[in-house]
Amino acid sequence: MLLHPTLEKLTTLRFTGMAAALDEQMQMNSLDDLGFEERLGLLLDREMAVRQSRRMNTRLRKAKLRQESCIEDIDFRHPRGLDKSLVMRLAGCEWIKEHNNLIITGPTGVGKTNLACAFAQKACREGFNTLYLRMTKLFEDLSLSKGDGRYLKLLASFAKADLLVLDDYGLDVLNREQRHDLLEILEDRHGLKSTLVTSQLPIDLWHEQIGDPTLADAILDRLVHNAHKIKLNGDSMRKKNANLT
Repeated sequence: MLLHPTLEKLTTLRFTGMAAALDEQMQMNSLDDLGFEERLGLLLDREMAVRQSRRMNTRLRKAKLRQESCIEDIDFRHPRGLDKSLVMRLAGCEWIKEHNNLIITGPTGVGKTNLACAFAQKACREGFNTLYLRMTKLFEDLSLSKGDGRYLKLLASFAKADLLVLDDYGLDVLNREQRHDLLEILEDRHGLKSTLVTSQLPIDLWHEQIGDPTLADAILDRLVHNAHKIKLNGDSMRKKNANLT
C-alpha cells in the first residue's frame, strides 16, 4: 500500500483524524489481527472524535466566556447555599433543550460568574451554541450599534445563541433605551432559546429596578416565570482565595 499519497489525500479532504489514525495503524505490529471492518471503524471513530473536539473548541471560542470554569471544578465546600443535586441536574442541560432560563443571584464574590461560566462551558460541551455578555458592555455596544447600523445584526446574533449568558444584571436602574433593548432581546428568545442571568439584586427587586411598570411586567414575564433559580449567600470567596501576608 502506498501510504504517503493516501495520507495526503485524506489531509486534502480534511480527514485529519483518519489520516492520523491510519498512520498509527500502519505502525502497529498486530495490524494483521484486525479485519477491514474493524480498521475502518477505528478510522471513522478517530475522525468523528477529532471533528467533535474541533466543533467544541469553536463553540468555546465564540462563547467568549469570562472565566475558564467547568462543572467538575465547582467548589461545594464553601458555605454559600449551593445545592449540589440541583447543580448536577442543571448540568445535564435539559433546561436548555426545553428552552427554560436560569437565574443566579447573590452578593458580590460568591461565585455567580464562575458558576454561570461553568454551566455555559458544559452547554458548549453538549453541543449548544453559547454567548457570554456582561450587561454594562452589552448596553454600550447596543447604543453604539444604533449609530453605525449594526443594531439589527447584533440582535440577530443574540437570538441565534442556544444559551445567552447575561452577567451582572441590575447594577444600575435601566433607562428607557435599555429597557426596550432588553425586551427586544428577550422577546426574540422567549420559548425558543435559553437565557442565564446573574445578579447581585434579588429577583423581587427587579421590577423596581427596571423602572417602567409595563415594560417590567413584559421583561419579567419572558425571563423569570420559566426560570430555574439558584440563590447564593455567604461571604465572598475572594477573601478565602486571597493570598494575604
